Amino acid sequence: MPPHNLSISTPTESNLGRRDLHPKIDRADRLFRYLMYAASGVSVAILLLMGWIITEQAMPALKQFGLGFLVSREWNVPDLQFGALPLIYGTLGSGLISLLFAIPVGLAVAIVTSEELLPHWLRSIIAFTIELLAAIPSVIFGLWGFYTFIPLILPVQQFLFAKFGTVVPLFSTEPSGSGLLTAGILLGIMILPTLAAVSREVLLVVPGYLRTGSMALGATRWETIFRVVLPKAFSGIVGGVMLALGRALGETMAVTMVIGNAENISPSVFSPAYSIPAILANTFAEAQEEVHIGALTYLVLILFTITLLVNIGALALVRLVERQEKS
Repeated sequence: MPPHNLSISTPTESNLGRRDLHPKIDRADRLFRYLMYAASGVSVAILLLMGWIITEQAMPALKQFGLGFLVSREWNVPDLQFGALPLIYGTLGSGLISLLFAIPVGLAVAIVTSEELLPHWLRSIIAFTIELLAAIPSVIFGLWGFYTFIPLILPVQQFLFAKFGTVVPLFSTEPSGSGLLTAGILLGIMILPTLAAVSREVLLVVPGYLRTGSMALGATRWETIFRVVLPKAFSGIVGGVMLALGRALGETMAVTMVIGNAENISPSVFSPAYSIPAILANTFAEAQEEVHIGALTYLVLILFTITLLVNIGALALVRLVERQEKS
């Protein structure tokens, strides 16, 4: 008499179907994995190809000026003497000012539109309105900045110069409307939709139980936002900031119209300046000499390198914060 706990399993249609399906799933997984490897390889190849072509075109200036090009202040086209320091200063200065404006405003918009601080319909209207700014072409921002924003900000600049010009170096130049500060604020308005939209999406995917658990332990809503939600979303917010900064560093037309286009370095944010994209837009088509073209392409290589270093630094910062959270 066979024991009662002995069971003989026979293949069923579901088992056979599952057994036949596994090889198909494995093949699809491998195919998808190979496609992702190929896409990643193509992206890296394009990046390396761009770097190689830019370096090759910049070789005349690289041979003539070397690394001294990075610290030279002279930009004299008739004498074929070129230096990148004022242009690097204008590019980084306007980008930094744009972040100082866009980060607090963008995070405020992201918090207001992702947390239950306002009615849902009002949050949707605010988010949609901010995101609409991303669809406006940069040349329209430039025209708006030249005809509307400069007359609005000029009285403020004149007041700061009159009150603090002799004390604070940042306000030591008599303002004309155009300048580094104007370009930086205009860039901040332009990158605001990108930063706010990315930060909002990151905050929305933070698990709800973290919020409820924090408030159940006695934390207020604002303590929960600043001590729980924002630290959890830190890596995504940094990604949004870097994406916005990439647009700010590469913006051309809007900056060209309001930055003043002067190759100088001044501690005053009211002084006119020049950025790498702006000088490329203004002078690249007119460049004739090989050294002049090489110097402009050298600027492209510098901007390319700055963008890569900023992204590498952001990635290292995110990894450092994640490691500290785990330890």
